[in-house]
Amino acid sequence: MKLHNPFRTALVATLGVGLGILLIQSLQNLSTILLYVGTALFLSLGLDPMVSWLTRRRLPRWAAVLITVVVVLGAFVGIVLMIIPILVNQISLLVQQITQIVNSGTAMADFKNWLEGLFPNLDVDTVFGYVNDWLNKNLGDISSSIGQGVIVVGGALFAGISGTFIILILTIYFTAAIPSLKGAVYQVVPASKRDRFIDLAEQITASVGYYVMGQVTMGLINGVLSLFFLSIIQAPFSIVLAVIAFFFSLIPLVGTLTGSTIIVLVCLGLSSTPITALVAAIYYLIYMQIEAYVISPRVMNRAVSVPGAVVVIAALSGGALLGLLGALIAIPVAASILIIYRQVLIPRMNER
Repeated sequence: MKLHNPFRTALVATLGVGLGILLIQSLQNLSTILLYVGTALFLSLGLDPMVSWLTRRRLPRWAAVLITVVVVLGAFVGIVLMIIPILVNQISLLVQQITQIVNSGTAMADFKNWLEGLFPNLDVDTVFGYVNDWLNKNLGDISSSIGQGVIVVGGALFAGISGTFIILILTIYFTAAIPSLKGAVYQVVPASKRDRFIDLAEQITASVGYYVMGQVTMGLINGVLSLFFLSIIQAPFSIVLAVIAFFFSLIPLVGTLTGSTIIVLVCLGLSSTPITALVAAIYYLIYMQIEAYVISPRVMNRAVSVPGAVVVIAALSGGALLGLLGALIAIPVAASILIIYRQVLIPRMNER
C-alpha cells in the first residue's frame, strides 16, 4: 500500500491515538459521576413498577412519584432514627466503662495479672518494657498516622454523605422523567425498527424494576421474620439486627449468609448466654435453605427468568468489576442479555 502523504497519515494517526487516550482519561475522571448516574438510574427503574401501579389507580404521575419517594425516604429516615439512639447509648456506655477503668488506676496491673495467668511462662515485665521503648521511639509516627487516618476517614465520610445526596436527587429526577427519557431514546431509532426496539426496551426496563422489587421483597421477608424470631429468643437489639438482616438480604448470593453471620456473632458477644447465639445459628441455617429452595424461586422467577448458573457467574463478575453495585445490577443485566439473545439473535440465526 503506497502512502501519498506519509506526514499527513502519521499526523492523523497520532491525533487519533491522542483522542483515544484523552477519551479514556476523561472516562476515568468521570468514573465517580458515572457511578452515581448508573446507581440512580438503577434505583429509579426499581421504583418505576410502584409508580406505574399508582398511575394505574388513576393518580397523576407527579403524585405517584411524590408518594413513592416519600414512602422510601420515610422508611430510610425511620430506620436511621431507630438505629442512632441505640448506637449513641452503646457508645456512651463504652465511654463510661473505659472512664471507670482509667480512673480506678489498676487497669495496667489488672491487665498484667491477666496476662500472667493466661501465659504463666511469659516474662510480662520484659514484654511491657519492649512495648514501652517501641512506643517512645515511634510515638511521633503513630500520632502522624492517626491524624492522617482521621482526615482520610472524615473525607470518606463526607464523600459518602454527599454521594448519597447526589444519588437521591438523581433518583428523584430519573423516576419523574423516565417516560420522557424513554421517548427521547426511542426517537433515535429508525422508524422501521422502532416498534421492535420499544418492545425489547420495555421488557428490559421491566426486568430491572421487577428484580429490584423482588430483592426488596426477599429483604422484607427476612427482616420481618428475623424481628419476630429475635424478639422471641430475647436477642440483644433485635430491631437493629432485623434491619441488618433486611439490608444484607438485598445483596445477591452472599447477602443473607453475611447478615446471618453478623447477627449470630452479635448474639454470641452481647447475649447473657451462648444458647441464644446457638439457637439463632440454627434458625438462620434453616431459613437460608428455605430461602434458597422456596422463597427465592417463587419471588425471583416472577421478576427475572435467569438460570441459576448464570446468576452465580453474573453476580461474581459484577462484583469483581464494580463491587457491591456490580453485584446488584449484574442479574438484571444478565436477564437483559438473555432477552436480546432469545428474541433477537436466535430468530436471526434461524432465518439464515
